[in-house]
Parts: sequence; C-alpha cells; structure tokens
Amino acid sequence: MAFWKKLTAYVGWNSVHEAAGSGRRSRVWNPGDPGAVSAMLATGNQLRVKSRDLVRRNAWAANAVDSFVSNAIGTGIKPQSLVDDPKFREKVHALWWQWVEEADSNNLTDFYGLQSLACRAMVEGGECLIRIRNRRQEDGLSVPIQLQILEPEHLPLSLNTISASGNPIRSGIEFDALGRRVAYHLYREHPGDPNLTVNGNDLVPVPAEEIVHLFRPLRPGQIRGEPWLSRALVKLNELDQYDDAELVRKKTAAMFAGFITRQSPEDQLLGEGEADEMGVAMTGLEPGTLQVLEPGEDVKFSDPADVGGSYAEFLRVQFRAVAVAMGITYEQLTGDLSGVNYSSIRAGLLEFRRRCEAIQHGVIVHQMCRPIWRAWMDAAVLSGALTALGYAKSRQSARAWQAAKWIPQGWQWVDPEKEFKALQLAIRSGLMSRSEAISSFGYDAETIDKEIAADNARADSLGLVLDTDPRQVARNGATNSAAPSLPPDSPSAPLVDQQT
Repeated sequence: MAFWKKLTAYVGWNSVHEAAGSGRRSRVWNPGDPGAVSAMLATGNQLRVKSRDLVRRNAWAANAVDSFVSNAIGTGIKPQSLVDDPKFREKVHALWWQWVEEADSNNLTDFYGLQSLACRAMVEGGECLIRIRNRRQEDGLSVPIQLQILEPEHLPLSLNTISASGNPIRSGIEFDALGRRVAYHLYREHPGDPNLTVNGNDLVPVPAEEIVHLFRPLRPGQIRGEPWLSRALVKLNELDQYDDAELVRKKTAAMFAGFITRQSPEDQLLGEGEADEMGVAMTGLEPGTLQVLEPGEDVKFSDPADVGGSYAEFLRVQFRAVAVAMGITYEQLTGDLSGVNYSSIRAGLLEFRRRCEAIQHGVIVHQMCRPIWRAWMDAAVLSGALTALGYAKSRQSARAWQAAKWIPQGWQWVDPEKEFKALQLAIRSGLMSRSEAISSFGYDAETIDKEIAADNARADSLGLVLDTDPRQVARNGATNSAAPSLPPDSPSAPLVDQQT
C-alpha cells in the first residue's frame, strides 16, 4: 500500500488523466467494475424487460429493430456449396431448397424466416436460442432435422451452481473443465407464460451440440447477450413521454377558445347553455356573430404558448443519439429524408453497411448458419438423402464435404447506374471476378450463368434479337458482326427491340 501511495504521489494521476483523478468534476463519478458475466447477471433481466416493453409500445424502437433485421437478413443469408464436384453441388442445393420449407418445427415460416426471427430476438432481447431437433425417418422430411426458436428467458440468468457431474453452471450454461459448453439448462415453457403445462417450470439440461446460442459478444469472457437498445432505453422512454406530453398540451390548449369575465353570474350570453352541477356553463360562437357584452364583462381569447422552432431540431438531435446507440442511421430510425442528398445518404449507408456486414459474417453466419449447415449435412448423409464417400471417416473428411459460402441479400443503392458501372470497371480491370460481383447482390453465379444460357438458347431458337443481348447488339446499338448465326428454321425477319 505504501508503494502505491508513493507511486501515486510521484506520477500525479490528476495531471495524467482528469477522469482518473478526484477533482471537482470527477469526485462524484465512482463507477463499479463488474466482469462481463456479473454485469449481465445484475442487469440482464431488467434490460430485457424494458427493451421488450419499448419495442411493443414505441414506434421508433420497433422501427429500429425492423430496420436492422430487414437489412441484416432481408430475404435470407443463403448457402453456396464449395465442393468441387458439380453434380454433388447440384444435389446439395436442390435438397437444401426442399428442406428450407420444412425447417421450422412450428411450421410458421421457412429457414430464412427463422433467420429473421432469430435476429429479431437477438436485437430485442440480446440473444436467441435455436434448438436443433432431430426427427425420425417416418416423419417424411426431406432431411430429418428441424429448428425451434427459443427466447432467452428459457435460459435463467440466475442459475449459478454446480451440476451433478461437478461441472460449473454459469447463467444457466454448463461448462466442462476446459471451459467448453456442455449443456444448456432450459425451462420447458417460457417463464412469462405460467400455468401452460404442469411441468413448465422444470429445468431440463439440453446438450450443447443441440443448441445454437446467437448473441453479439462485446467483451472477452461474455457468455450472455445484451439487448441492443440498452444504451438508448432511458432516452427513448423519456423522449416518448416528452412527445406525448407536448401533444396533450397542444390538444388541451386547443380546447379553449377564450374566457369570459362578468360581474353578474345570472346574466347569460348569447348561445350560453345551462350550467352543470358545478355551476359551469359553456357557450360558443358562430360565423358572423356580433356579441354585445354587458357592462363590466370582458372576453379574453386563448393564446397558448407555442413550443417554438426548436422542437423539431431538439427531436432530431435526440433521435440521432438513439440511432447511434442502435448502430443504424437517423434516416433509418425516423424515415426522415428531408435533409439528405445523394452523397450524404450514401456515406451514411456505407458506414451502416460496414457494421451490418460485420454482424452478418462475424455473428449470424458464424454462430447460426454454419452450425446448422453442419448439422443438416450430417443428417442428410446419415439418412441417405446425400451420398458423400468418406464423410463419416473423420471430421476432416466431413469438413471437406461441408465447405460452403454464405451469401447475404445484396444491397440496393441510391444510384444503381453508377454502382453497376463501377462493378463493370472493377471486373474489366481484374480487381473483381464476375462471381464475386454477382455474390455481392445475393445471387449464385452458377445459377445466373445457367439462366443466361437458357435465355440465350431460347432467344436463338425463336430468332429473337434483343438489344439486351451483347452477342447480337453492341453497346452503341449497332449489330454485332461476331453474333452467332441463327438456326435455319428461325423466322426470316428477326425481332429487334429498340428500347433503351
């Protein structure tokens, strides 16, 4: 202790970092320093409850969640097998598309709908649990496996004990001696839906290989997720109350047109009704009315104070703070495009999309898509739906058959003409391949090539010459001399589409 006192006196912390000192501005700032697990244990449930409450009743919070989910998932993050054998790839893709419609154990949506549901649960509640449920062959599924989405309330934060096998259980998750996840101890039913079943509050250990735990890690050692609205909960709640109070104030002020003062309460003005039980009488005015007042009477018209021109700017600043806390743009949060131009909105979208792509590939693909793909491939091969020689020989052999690339939905730009010209220039300069350019729009290059070949073959067989076909028409509109010859049975007068 004496050493630290001498070191503090020698260095002089106040002169190094003001926030680390005990001066006037930092004297009352005494934050705690909980670990990643303890922080969520102390505040996780309250943050989740308040986040769900705001999303239910606050339009801005709900729109923020919708905006991120629609951008991160959209129509789905789709797999593309990277196995060298083209026939095997075709079988895998065909079987996958068949299973996509059967993936939901509740039969409410398809696999890509489950992606959106899981992402929404992660943003709103901080995390999501996806249970991989193996099915019997007689269930009639193309691949005997389905998925069940569970909210994080099924996994109790307060469960911190030692399991029967001697493993530590931290926040409902059981770990082995090496720190690997062994099991998740889950409630049979959602704790917020009591009395649904007799044993709904029983905790059941589910093997970790059957659970996909989706959350955004923010600190090393973090094992549970934090709602994304956590840093904006107080501001959004108070901002909602302020906006409602302002609306009620304006509504109340508009109810009173004026106030009349008179000396004799018995005298009635033109149009005055009978007094109620409180002795209050109301009167009104009609267009063209000339009202004669009695001696001593006075009329004062209501002139409520206006909020002024700072109201819109105040809300705009507050919404920008909320958008920053959520990791989206102000325009996405509010839908207000009044102050943007092409350059400003593109710069904002680029920054947002960098963040979104980091979440797509580092969280959603890594934590959700890849484990589900591996479990699906295992079930497909074991059930005989796919034939992969040597698959069960070793994990390394299985990984070779499981190789896949996940392609998110492509981004739609403000000015697509400029973006397509930039892609074309990058391809011609050797900076990008056609496959990568096509993947950036969420499509499979092999599928696109097959569709183009089929379209060209159909056009040639019918004798169609379209200006969208670079084999027939050059970019300047002239006929391409290197165009392939049409079959002899094609019509003698080819149809040329002159639309630009």
